[in-house]
Parts: sequence; C-alpha cells; structure tokens
Amino acid sequence: MTATCTVCEAQVDLPNNCCEGELLICGDCGTELEVIALDPITVEEAPQVQEDWGE
Repeated sequence: MTATCTVCEAQVDLPNNCCEGELLICGDCGTELEVIALDPITVEEAPQVQEDWGE
C-alpha cells in the first residue's frame, strides 16, 4: 500500500501492518506524516509537538 505525501506529492510506502495514527516519514522531503484513515488511505502532515513549559 502507498499514500501520497501532502507536501511534495511523492509516494510513501505503508508497512503491511499499518494502523491509524501511525507516523511515517516521506523519503523525498522528510515530512512526518500521520495515517488518518486506511479506507481510503489518508495521510496528513503530523502535528508538531510543542513544549508546554510545565503548564
């Protein structure tokens, strides 16, 4: 299975046991992608984790 990178539109291979919420790295541009749905395969750019500074 493959998905299309939302940033550079390259094809990204999904592992055989892929599940929703899994993080993937685009081999072309290095963007971290999150699998949103498997049917149909949907990926989005993964949210950046931000420091909460102890709040």
